[in-house]
Amino acid sequence: MTSAAVETYPSVALTIAGSEATGGAGAQADLKTFQELGVFGIANLTCIVSFNPNDNWNHRFVPVDQQVIADQLEATTAAYGAASGAPSVLDTVKIGMLGSPATISTVSSALTSGGFTNVVLDPVLICKGQEPGHALDTDQALKAQILPLATFVTPNHFEAESLSGLEITDVESLKAAAIRIHELSGAAVLAKGGVRLAGPDAVDVYYDGDTLEVLSAPKVGEVAVSGAGCSLAAAVTAELAKGATPLEAARSAKAFVTAGIRNRMVSGAPFDALWQGGPR
Repeated sequence: MTSAAVETYPSVALTIAGSEATGGAGAQADLKTFQELGVFGIANLTCIVSFNPNDNWNHRFVPVDQQVIADQLEATTAAYGAASGAPSVLDTVKIGMLGSPATISTVSSALTSGGFTNVVLDPVLICKGQEPGHALDTDQALKAQILPLATFVTPNHFEAESLSGLEITDVESLKAAAIRIHELSGAAVLAKGGVRLAGPDAVDVYYDGDTLEVLSAPKVGEVAVSGAGCSLAAAVTAELAKGATPLEAARSAKAFVTAGIRNRMVSGAPFDALWQGGPR
């Protein structure tokens, strides 16, 4: 095999996330995003989420067995990790829905020993379908065990309020929340205002300790689209895997998701889904 052939191998990225049965969010959205952005995608599943059309489309949540999660992570790192000998080394991972304190502990151990350079955390808090007490325990474990390992965090409006302890009502308070989350985590932060802030534009704020930048695009409707948050974090992950700086990754991901929302998928469910092929 020639060196020229080796150079054609794509970068590799892993998503540790839940399966979302309709294909709009979760690991399915992550893998489609990786593929569209030219990255070889791997998914290790943490849970199975199925919307219930007979109960107002609420979540049905089933965790994956802890040993199965550990087995997936072991196989993935053996195949593509730093010691694997693979020409494209896996050093970039996205963390999506984990769903339980036990899963958080399993994943935390894998991240600590996995040699990941880029750890993108989409901090999924309070999964509908979980018992409130269990969900709170999960949120606290996520903040204690996963957040300190993250190099890039992509909280939505609710998650940014929860992580920062601040009320977010406008762009200025979104900036303050992004700064606070960076101070707490040390990670680059892309805090998403999206459609939840008043005004004609969907506004997100990037902050990495040095650069504060407002990323803005005209809103496409006033209702959140399924998979937008997952795809944004996955696009950041893909760009980092290819060697982009965090700010470049944030800008590219914003454009990717805006195009995907504009060219959305419509179904019989009471929500639309982002289409990762939208930028084509």
